[in-house]
Amino acid sequence: MVFLLLVAGAASAQVLKTNISVHDPVMIKQDSTYYLFCTGRGIAMWSSPDMIHWKAEKQVFDAAPAWVANVVPDFKNHIWAPDISWYNGLYYLYYAVSAFGKNTSAIGLATSPTLHTGDTAYKWTDHGIIIQSVPGKTNWNAIDPNLITDVDGTPYLAFGSFWEGLKIVRLKINRLEVDGPISNLPTIASRVRDKSNGNPPAIDNNPKDAGGNAIEAPFIFKHGKYFYLFASIDYCCKGPKSTYKMIVGRSKKLLGPYVDKADVNMNEGGGSIVLAGDKDWYGVGHNAVCTFDGIDYLIFHGYDAADRGISKLRIEKLKWPKGWPEIVPKAGQNK
Repeated sequence: MVFLLLVAGAASAQVLKTNISVHDPVMIKQDSTYYLFCTGRGIAMWSSPDMIHWKAEKQVFDAAPAWVANVVPDFKNHIWAPDISWYNGLYYLYYAVSAFGKNTSAIGLATSPTLHTGDTAYKWTDHGIIIQSVPGKTNWNAIDPNLITDVDGTPYLAFGSFWEGLKIVRLKINRLEVDGPISNLPTIASRVRDKSNGNPPAIDNNPKDAGGNAIEAPFIFKHGKYFYLFASIDYCCKGPKSTYKMIVGRSKKLLGPYVDKADVNMNEGGGSIVLAGDKDWYGVGHNAVCTFDGIDYLIFHGYDAADRGISKLRIEKLKWPKGWPEIVPKAGQNK
């Protein structure tokens, strides 16, 4: 890991890091500062002037919100897969709490008027549960949230991991609660082509309850006339044995259907590969897409083959030839 030492006037020295270890990153920019939120104790938070050198900020929650204990008993404040957005004068930070391998899960929301931690206005206010999944009652998992607005401004929350696949739910205009029943939520992506037999069985030593529908981490991004649904398939969090990879489909309607380059519906096993692991990265996934200064970026984590499979932050520029996202090769790289 590379370190950069900065000294500002009489202020104490501050160490900025590169090549940082993160899981499930999402990014936003306020003024000239980039902010990164990731899975971690209390929600990990980083700041950067250039998307290269990063300062570890104080975690969002010192302790888990009080309501979490009623959803996940003995929760240790390790909060998953945050999603950050700006609306009506506030930053909205959706996040997930869960019992690993089970759909004992819920998505919560916190808001703050600023991300600048030195600002006196900086304060996260928790708004409690947005949506909850319960074993035996919901055949989906309320984790991996992503906020997306339709062309008319209606907010939706995409989410999901394993079980029946990726779901989407309409929110009320204030984005603080679900708008309507959750008994029959549409599935926007699944790896299962034949759903008549229910959830496929788990493979290897993966959690039995989760089954084998290895898809998660939806992220919907509007580009041109299409909405693009990114998702991650196969298995994360296994270091050198990670097989994570990212797929994409597109639709002219937010609610889909999303189809891949071969016109296969993502709800029927479709999805074109955006990026997979290689000799340098065992697996790559759980991405966000951000636009800064007119440039689109793919933000994700990868398991570094040169460093024991440790999960690292990766940021790649995107281009859109023929209406499909591709990573822009760096200087000296082949396509």
